[in-house]
Amino acid sequence: MTTEQLTQKLVEEITCNQLLLALIVSGKFNKPGVSFFTPNTFSQQLAYMKHPAGKVIQPHIHNPVKREVFYTQEVLLIKKGKLRVDFYSEEREYLESRILEAGDLILIAKGGHGFEVIEEVEMIEIKQGPFIGELDKTCFPGIAAQQVKF
Repeated sequence: MTTEQLTQKLVEEITCNQLLLALIVSGKFNKPGVSFFTPNTFSQQLAYMKHPAGKVIQPHIHNPVKREVFYTQEVLLIKKGKLRVDFYSEEREYLESRILEAGDLILIAKGGHGFEVIEEVEMIEIKQGPFIGELDKTCFPGIAAQQVKF
């Protein structure tokens, strides 16, 4: 298997009707340098960085840049356990599921999603804020366990 094929296997895109719903980066991903996974159009940018000892990243500040965010995009980093992620279309139709394990990371960009904890999970969530409670999301009924497809 080539390095490119291995990289593609460790970074999975979940799509529906050519719309990128989510990116899953395996905890096994390992590539020198900087690898950006997200398109420039995303309000949440996701990259992997691997540098050798002694590498210097020039000190810097981030300039104030006005940005307009229309959708909350969230990143989950699984520290421990197993989590099933169920993906839904923009029309709330169930599509498929994936299991995330310790070290895996997911960026959820569009569509609907639900979760079931398979093994006690510890995770870190990163998303645009501030969170405005119930106005921030619309809940809908999910699938039954026997409907799960991977």
